[in-house]
Amino acid sequence: MYLRFTQRTNKDGTATRYVALAHNHRVDGKIKPDVLLNLGRVDRLDIDGLLRLAASIRKHFGEGDGGELSDSTEAALAAGAAPMEVIDARPIGAAWLLDGLWAKLQVGASIKKIADGQRFTTAVERVLFALVANRAIEPMSKLSAAEWVREDVIIPGLPSMDDDQAYRAMDLLVGADTTGQVQEAVFFAVAHLLNLEVDLLFFDTTSTYFETDDEDGGDGGDGSTGFRVRGKSKDHRDDLPQIVIGLAVTREGIPVRVWCWPGNTSDQTVLAEVKDDLRDWKLGRVITVVDRGFSSAGNLAYLRRAGGHYIAGMRMRDGNPLVEQALSRQGRYQTVRDNLRVKEVRLDGAGDQRFIICHNPGQAERDRLAREQAITRIEAELQRIKVQRERDRTRELSRRAREKAGQAHVRAECALRDHPTLGRWLRQQAGGRLVIDRAKVKAEANLDGKYLLATSDPHISTEDAALGYKNLLEAERGFRDMKSELLLRPVFHRLEHRIRAHVLICWLALLLTRVAERSTGQSWRQINRETSRLKQVTLAGEAGTIIQTTPLRPAQKAIYQALSITPPPRVSAFDPA
Repeated sequence: MYLRFTQRTNKDGTATRYVALAHNHRVDGKIKPDVLLNLGRVDRLDIDGLLRLAASIRKHFGEGDGGELSDSTEAALAAGAAPMEVIDARPIGAAWLLDGLWAKLQVGASIKKIADGQRFTTAVERVLFALVANRAIEPMSKLSAAEWVREDVIIPGLPSMDDDQAYRAMDLLVGADTTGQVQEAVFFAVAHLLNLEVDLLFFDTTSTYFETDDEDGGDGGDGSTGFRVRGKSKDHRDDLPQIVIGLAVTREGIPVRVWCWPGNTSDQTVLAEVKDDLRDWKLGRVITVVDRGFSSAGNLAYLRRAGGHYIAGMRMRDGNPLVEQALSRQGRYQTVRDNLRVKEVRLDGAGDQRFIICHNPGQAERDRLAREQAITRIEAELQRIKVQRERDRTRELSRRAREKAGQAHVRAECALRDHPTLGRWLRQQAGGRLVIDRAKVKAEANLDGKYLLATSDPHISTEDAALGYKNLLEAERGFRDMKSELLLRPVFHRLEHRIRAHVLICWLALLLTRVAERSTGQSWRQINRETSRLKQVTLAGEAGTIIQTTPLRPAQKAIYQALSITPPPRVSAFDPA
C-alpha cells in the first residue's frame, strides 16, 4: 500500500497534483495499480503525515504489494513511522447489504415522509434501520440490540445507540403507521422497483404467545378486552396470553402488509377489515386467496364487494349442502402436476361460484396409511380393555378391588375417547362402550388426499386457481420465518404500541430478506452467513488511522452483484495523526 501521485495540466498551463491511496496487484502476470481511496489535491493535504501513515501500514502488513518502496516512502520510514495495531474488527457485510436494500426500496425515505418531519430525524431513522438489521442478522431484545450496535457490528451511519433511542424509534414508527401509511408507502416503493404482480394476494393469520400468566385488562368497563389475552392458539399454547397476527403476501412471497389483533380475535371476524384496508390502497383487480378458516358465507360475500374476487379453501366436514353436492359429483380429473389433479364442479343454486376439487395421490396414500395405523392402535387398545375386563370379571376380588378395577377400565376408555388423534374414529354406544365408527372411516376414505376450493372469478382457469391456492404456503412460510429466523418470539414488551412496533420491525426485516432471497436465489441464512464474513478493520498508530475492509470473496461479490448493491469500499478512512 502506497501513495500514488498524478498530475493534470490546467488550461492556463499550470499543473495540479493529486494523491490517492493505492496498492499493486497482479493481472495476467503484470503488476497494475489499484486505487483504493482518492485523497484529493496535494496542496491541500498533509503529505508528510500521509506518507508516514502509508509507510506504517506497509510496515504492519509487510511489503506484499508487488512493488518497490518509493524514495518518499523510504524517507517516511527513515523519519520514524510508528507501527500500526488493530484496535477494532467487526462484521459489516450483512448490515451493508441490508442498508443498500433499505435505500434501494426507499424504506427509510417512505418512513420519514410519513412521520412528523420535525421529530423524525435522520439519527432516529438509522436507529430504526439498526433494529430491523438486528432482527434479520442476529435477533435479540432491544436492550441487547443497542449493545450489539455499539460493540459487535458496523451499522452504516450509526456508530452507537442506546435503548432509549431504540424505544423512541419504535414509538415513532407505530405512531406514523396508525392507519397503515408507512406500510402503504413502503409497499408501493417496493412494488414499483420490483415490478410486483398483485393480482393475487394471499392472506393468513397466526398467533404468538407471551411468557406471562396475566392477561391485559379491559379499558374501563365498556366491554372491551385487553390486547394480550387468551384465545385459540395456533402454537398450541392456549394456557398463555397471545395476540393474533395477519399477513398478506404476493405470489412471489413479498410481504405486503401486517395486522395485529387481540389474542381472542376469531379468523372469521378479521377479513372485512383486511379487505377494507387493502381496498384503500386502490390496487386494481385483486383476487384474495384465503384458507378454510375464512370461508364463511359472510366473508366470501364481503370479498366480492367493489368487483373483488376470491379463491377460498372450503371446509369439507361441516355439513354444507353445496360442499356435499360438489364432493359427490362424478367426473374426470385433469392432471396438473405429478402430485396434483383437479376437477371443476358447477352446481345449481351456487350462482357464479365455481367449485374445484383437488386431489393429491401422494397425500391420499399418506392419509390412508395414517388412518389404518390409527384403526390398528384403537383395535388393539379396545381388545386389551375387553380382555382385562373379562379377566377381572372371573377373578375373585373384594368389592373395593372390583370397583377399583372397573374405574381403571373406564379411565382407559375415557383416555382413548379423548385422544387428540384417535378419538375421532370412535363412537360411544348407549351402554357407554366404545366402538369404531365404521361409517366415519368409510366417509374419510373418500376424502383421502382431497381438498375443495371455491372461486368467484369467472375467468381464472381451474389449473391457475389450484396452483394459486397452493401458493398460500408463502404466507405460512412468512410466519414460519418470522418465528424461527427472525425470532418474533419471545416478545419482551407489554405495552400495546410497543408490541405493534415489534411486529412492524419483524415485517420490515422479512421484507428485506425476502427481496434478497428473490434476487439471489439463495436462502437468507446462506446470504447472512456469507456476507457476515466481510469485516471492517481499524488500524491505528502514532502515524494515524486507517479503516478498511477485508478482501471481497467471489461468493460475496456475486451476492452484491445480484442485488445491484455496491460492496463496502476497501478503504473508508485514511487519516494521518
